[in-house]
Amino acid sequence: MGSVDRPQAPGPVGHPDAVAGVVLAAGRSRRFRAPKQLALLRGKPLLAHVLDIALEAGLEPVVAVVPVWLTPPAGRPSHRLRWIRNPNPERGMAHSLRLALQALEEATGAALVLLGDQPTLPGNAIAAVIAARGSRPVVAARAQGRIGHPVLIERSHWWLVDEISGDGGLRTLLQARPELVTPVSVAMHAADVDTPEDLRAMEDA
Repeated sequence: MGSVDRPQAPGPVGHPDAVAGVVLAAGRSRRFRAPKQLALLRGKPLLAHVLDIALEAGLEPVVAVVPVWLTPPAGRPSHRLRWIRNPNPERGMAHSLRLALQALEEATGAALVLLGDQPTLPGNAIAAVIAARGSRPVVAARAQGRIGHPVLIERSHWWLVDEISGDGGLRTLLQARPELVTPVSVAMHAADVDTPEDLRAMEDA
């Protein structure tokens, strides 16, 4: 993958402005019909692509929520990456997000949420979302009239996650609470890999 833009001064770990990364990757891959976290795109697992995007963007720590059976991809800095195992993936994306937020230090200023099945997310989308922190507690990428990930939530409003459930995840929150959201225009949303056909199309692109 190409180089990515680094966020503008998110603050060191332990600083109130520090931005942690959260990668949600505990889904059951029902439509993919196999563990898509480990499916290869250009020779690298999908999850590894997303972890590398988060690490290269300067997020720290990066908390990855995965199924209990998953063996973490090797070769990444252990001091910046934490693994949270979700024993109840059937409870959906919202439950995984709560597990991740509970694992972050009190000094973390905000969490930037990424999806583990979006391996082509451009790093400049992360930078744009972080740069827009300010007047509202939630910042989200917007492209082609749709709002979605990456999504940043200030620690002061992590309680909002208690308002969502199941696999609707943060998209449900973004639709229900638009007054709390700063939308940031990006060139395009990263494509989800939901099916083997999605992966083949991405491989051929």
